[in-house]
Amino acid sequence: MHSELRIAMWSGPRNISTALMRSFENRSDSFVTDEPFYAYFLKESGEDHPGRQEIIQSQSSDWVTVASELIGSIPQGKTIWYQKHMAHHILDYSNLDWINSVFNCFLIRDPKEVICSYVKRFKLIDHKQLGFNQQLRIFKKIKRKTGEPPVVINAKDVLEHPEKILKKLCKILKIEFSKSMLNWPSGKRETDGIWAPYWYSEVEKTTGFQPYSYQNTKLDPNYRIIYDQCMIDYEVLFNQRVFIIIKTS
Repeated sequence: MHSELRIAMWSGPRNISTALMRSFENRSDSFVTDEPFYAYFLKESGEDHPGRQEIIQSQSSDWVTVASELIGSIPQGKTIWYQKHMAHHILDYSNLDWINSVFNCFLIRDPKEVICSYVKRFKLIDHKQLGFNQQLRIFKKIKRKTGEPPVVINAKDVLEHPEKILKKLCKILKIEFSKSMLNWPSGKRETDGIWAPYWYSEVEKTTGFQPYSYQNTKLDPNYRIIYDQCMIDYEVLFNQRVFIIIKTS
């Protein structure tokens, strides 16, 4: 078992990334950090996200400072530091040497589901807004460095079998699984980013992982090219995912 563990969970928007952060935050041994590179991303990219100025003012926008903090002492005397990251917040010229000091994991979701959720609230014009390409680039960088594929979990698998997937994830992380990861109090969190009012309205209502529900939503033809681009990267990651064998009687 690890005496101290820093987990970098690389995700994209409209995934179950905040629910998974809630899951780890509900452990007594864990501290969580919500998208620490968001201000850096907004300042350097010029992207106009909801609450842009508030976000830039709420965090350091210097990636060197942020990266140094993420591999420093774990806050509040905890032994596990769960860091929720959006892969698209890492820009082309970002130095990623710091990720060698954390346990890197990847959370993916079917691009069709991501797109259909994303466009309900925000304008989508480029596949890079969804982070699949950036996830795969980081994944490949880690694999080249370590010689082993990093951990990948699929959102649908987590929602269908939360306890089984989380137990398997904890085993890979070499930490004890805790039942507390399956349920949490509803509402806001002090650890949520200042952008929570724009993104977290649904997860704030939850007290656990919501059962997976297949949404047979028709993809708008305007997003077909973006979908196809995302699927190329998603399928590579999907084929590396942590999975479980469900026994049927």
